[in-house]
Amino acid sequence: MKKWVPTVIFLAVAVVLIVLAIVFLPVSKSVWVWIAALLTLAIFSILYRDNPIYRIAEHIFVGLSLGYGLAMIWHLALWQIALRPLFVEGRFILIIPIAIGLLYFTRLIPKVSWLVRIPISIALGLGSGIAIPLIFQATIFEQTKASLVLPEMFAPGNPWPGIWAIILIIGIVTTLAYFFFSRKEKSVLSPVSKVGIIFIMLGFGATFGLTVMSRVSLLIGRVQFLLREWLGIIAQ
Repeated sequence: MKKWVPTVIFLAVAVVLIVLAIVFLPVSKSVWVWIAALLTLAIFSILYRDNPIYRIAEHIFVGLSLGYGLAMIWHLALWQIALRPLFVEGRFILIIPIAIGLLYFTRLIPKVSWLVRIPISIALGLGSGIAIPLIFQATIFEQTKASLVLPEMFAPGNPWPGIWAIILIIGIVTTLAYFFFSRKEKSVLSPVSKVGIIFIMLGFGATFGLTVMSRVSLLIGRVQFLLREWLGIIAQ
């Protein structure tokens, strides 16, 4: 059997099902709903196998995303922040950052491509200077504050906040012990690092479960769109 035969059969079955839905179901009369539904089904077709319909939908998505992104960059960044203040308001000091930004395009000219290092180094320096203090505040300082065990946490009748705080401290200490004292040579803290592995696996499992839940929620949203807005099976 040729490679294109299963794809043709799959598309024929999909067309038949769509025709039956039009005949027997209260489908939407909106052209935009139909376009969104057909593109959604085209993306879902990758679950069967790679096919031209999926590639068309993928290219449309990439093209629209790129066009929308460029339009947003032009209106919200280039025009509002750089060009409009320069040419309309007369803020000529902006010529300096605009010139530095244009150095990115020197990457296309081999003889002066080294100039691209200037805007890259400035961007990395500013980004690091802004991000590092925020990371310290949001992770290390807040984590240290959250791991403090205070006497008021063990309130009569509700000791659970204090218990969870102790578990949190144990998790932090054992996880750090795993990363700093998990060498091949056995040490006094080797059993502690093994407990840290358990907390690390719990963290990985919770992160993976949260990721799966977010993806499944997106899938449920698209299925509800197909059954409600497009086919009218679910009442709005």
